[in-house]
Order: sequence, then structure tokens, then C-alpha cells
Amino acid sequence: MSETNTNVSRRRFCAGACQVASGATLATLFSGRGGSPTSPSGTDSMLGVLPGRFTGPGVQVAVAGSALADPGGAVLVESTAGVFLLARTSATGFSAVDAICSHESCTITGTDGAAYVCPCHGSRYNRSGQVMAGPAKASLRQFATSFTDGVVTIAL
Repeated sequence: MSETNTNVSRRRFCAGACQVASGATLATLFSGRGGSPTSPSGTDSMLGVLPGRFTGPGVQVAVAGSALADPGGAVLVESTAGVFLLARTSATGFSAVDAICSHESCTITGTDGAAYVCPCHGSRYNRSGQVMAGPAKASLRQFATSFTDGVVTIAL
């Protein structure tokens, strides 16, 4: 009866581990391009990102030249006070909600029509932050907004 050598050299182990890690990374990158788990056809699109300026009582966002220039547009706002989803609902109306998914705290970066879509597990929220489809169960936190001279202020 012959013995089979099951010892693996350190070099061979490391090479194999690197191949597995590289494959997993590529799979993650390519699966992220195809849309969320609830939208395998890839109909989701990424939200544009705008900087927000923290002013103490709120976060200010300039509207000109962005997706917020027209009703129906939405963006992801990044600021030192947090990240927000901001949508223009009418000529002077806006809705602002927290951009952190209530399911597992991923940043929501996608949209599909009038829905915000979480890239991690496919939770969908309407523009008011209410859950349209899970796995999330809790709505996103809403913030009051005001609009003056082409600048939206998200009240904190």
C-alpha cells in the first residue's frame, strides 16, 4: 500500500489562496455591474454624487447642473455630516432620506425609476424612504428640506 503525500508547500498554498482571492474579487466586481439581486437584468443605474456642505444646522447642496435640476432627478449627497439620498419632487420640493440601508448598513447608490436600490441585498425604497421590497424591514430616516436661491438645505 503506497502513501499519498498530502503536504502542500507554502509557495503552492499561497499561490492557490491568491488565485481564489482574485477570482472572488473579480466575481464581486462583475456581479456589481449587473444590477442588484432583485434586478438581474441590470436595469438599476448608479446615482450621481454631489458634495454637501455641512453648515451646522444642515447640509447645503447646489442644484444647478445636476440631476436635481429637473423634477424626478435624484442624487447621493456626501458630506461630513453623513450621506443622504436627495430627490427633486416638484419645482420647489425635495425629499431627503438617509442613504444607509436599514438592512445591513450598506450605502444605497442605485436607482431604478422612482426607487432607490441597495447594491448589497437589493432592498428597494421609494423617494420618501419607505421599504418597497426587502430584505429591509425599516424605512430610511427622513429629513426636512428647504430650497432657496438654487441651494437645497437638508435640516439635521
